[in-house]
This record gives sequence, C-alpha cells and structure tokens, in this order.
Amino acid sequence: MNYDVILTKLSKSKFRSSFQLRKYMIKYIDNKGFDTINRHAKDLINTKIGSANPLNDGRQTPMKNHPVFIAMHACGCCCRNCLEKWHHIPKGRRLTDEEKDYLVNLIMLWIKKEYDKQKAT
Repeated sequence: MNYDVILTKLSKSKFRSSFQLRKYMIKYIDNKGFDTINRHAKDLINTKIGSANPLNDGRQTPMKNHPVFIAMHACGCCCRNCLEKWHHIPKGRRLTDEEKDYLVNLIMLWIKKEYDKQKAT
C-alpha cells in the first residue's frame, strides 16, 4: 500500500484533516520516544479495533490525550466503520497481522509527519 496516497486522500477530508498533535503530545513523544509510541499504537490497534466486533464500536477511541488516539482519527483507523470506508477492511472479522502492521505503519507515519510539522513552527 502506498501510504502517501491514503494520507493525501485523508487530508482532503475536512474532518480527518482537522486533527493535529498538541504541544503536550509533542512533549510526550519527546519524553517517551517513537519506539514507545509505536508499541502504544500496536496495543491500541489490538484493543480498540482488532476484534471482529469491538466493544462500543464507533465510540471506543477517545479524541484527545494521546498522540495515537489523534492519529487513529486522522487516519480513519478509529472504528471498524472508518476502517471499512477508508481502508476497505471489512467489519465482522478480526484484523489480520498484515492489516495491523499496515495500520500501525500508517499511524506512525502520520505522527512523524505531524511531529516534524509542529516542531518546525
């Protein structure tokens, strides 16, 4: 999958493009490092959207407090409906390891780009 293609599509959505990392999230990344954020992304993909029928699907991913939560919304990875719409990953079955890797890589790419953009300002 070409990550730049999907990020460009997502950036054209008024809702998806409204997400950005806040200063406290940049500090959090500075303190924890990208390896830790990557582990958090893996854990959150598994717990929030990895199952066939996630608990409270559509409302399970907060919209604040952690860079991965923000990235999940910005990347259309926040619920199974968004996964189906943006990434053509069908609902009603567990995510495969390949799909999880794709989503984590996409989230981390978005976070790194947003991080660099925020650090430059």
